Amino acid sequence: MITEQGRVLELLLSGSFICQITDEDAWRYLKSTPNSDKIESQLNVLNRTLATAADGDVFFAAYQTLADAERKVLGNQFQEISSNLLPLVEWLLLVQQAAGNDVPVTQGSAIRLNELQSTIEDTPAYAEQLEKISRYRLFGSTSTSLDGQIKQVFKRLTDLGYLIKPNQEKQIFLATGKIEYLYEVIRFIDETEALSLSEQADQAVQQGSLL
Repeated sequence: MITEQGRVLELLLSGSFICQITDEDAWRYLKSTPNSDKIESQLNVLNRTLATAADGDVFFAAYQTLADAERKVLGNQFQEISSNLLPLVEWLLLVQQAAGNDVPVTQGSAIRLNELQSTIEDTPAYAEQLEKISRYRLFGSTSTSLDGQIKQVFKRLTDLGYLIKPNQEKQIFLATGKIEYLYEVIRFIDETEALSLSEQADQAVQQGSLL
């Protein structure tokens, strides 16, 4: 039977973002310094390090040192993230607008799919936005119905780790810590907006912990 230490290590090496929302047991394990030190030493053997986002509330594995192979992997990852930013940001704005407040979606935010769908159905401008968002390659919806479009968007966001659905019987989704990581990437790109995408990728690679 795998230990909690082994389970957490596997999660990190699989590319998971561990937060209180996605896996509270693993998150609490990593919040303990002796435990995180053990994980760090094991990750170091594999040229990885325990990285954090959202002021230490989100954990993920990043490369420890960067050679050409690691630089290539990180550069590709960064460019992929950058290409998906527009549909993700447009979705975040749509949810915020439909909720009718100035509070952005953050880790732990509850999104009630049925309520959101009703609001979008009652507002033609929101329905147009949703259709546009759902057609992006990231979501890949081919549905002509609003119901099909919104369900495909939420399915993909869940698959990608930005949302979880704690109770399969209820249409309530929670935003995960990966949303916070996304905001950090957006801030980084905003700070380096004068650079080309390839230069931004190189800067991100040099910072290492960003990816």
